[in-house]
Amino acid sequence: MDPPGRVVPLPARPTRLESFQKRWLGGPVPTLERDPAPSVLLRSAGLRVTQPRVAVLGALATHPHGDVETITAATRTALGTVSTQAVYDVLRALTTAGLARRIEPAGSPARFELRVGDNHHHVVCRSCGAIADVDCAVGDRPCLDASQTHGFVIDEAEVTYWGTCPTCA
Repeated sequence: MDPPGRVVPLPARPTRLESFQKRWLGGPVPTLERDPAPSVLLRSAGLRVTQPRVAVLGALATHPHGDVETITAATRTALGTVSTQAVYDVLRALTTAGLARRIEPAGSPARFELRVGDNHHHVVCRSCGAIADVDCAVGDRPCLDASQTHGFVIDEAEVTYWGTCPTCA
């Protein structure tokens, strides 16, 4: 018996994000680091909630650094049919709204990810093209101090490290 006035915690209910991940993705996805459900994210960015947008968010969660072809295939798995142009349109809307980030490593098609706003960098395998996140190496944003700014107010630095991944090494 609990003493009077003691608060007994209720069993944890799944969050809207966990419910989304279970329904659309088959379970939790550690790369989707946002707490709000996709519909909350979309609405907070001023975007309508549509099945293609939700499915593309799911594809980005399961395929970080995915190219359009990969994201389209994952979106088609979730929805059944969707045009490649629709996926491009959704990616453009998500990127413009700040919900996704477009990266373009040299010699590679554009890639997209959900990790935004933290000025992280990337390491790319020269052999297979695998990409991994690298946290900001030193200090505060923009992580690097430019030797000369030419009058620019610098707020971000984009660094791409190149090498060979463990699989290819």
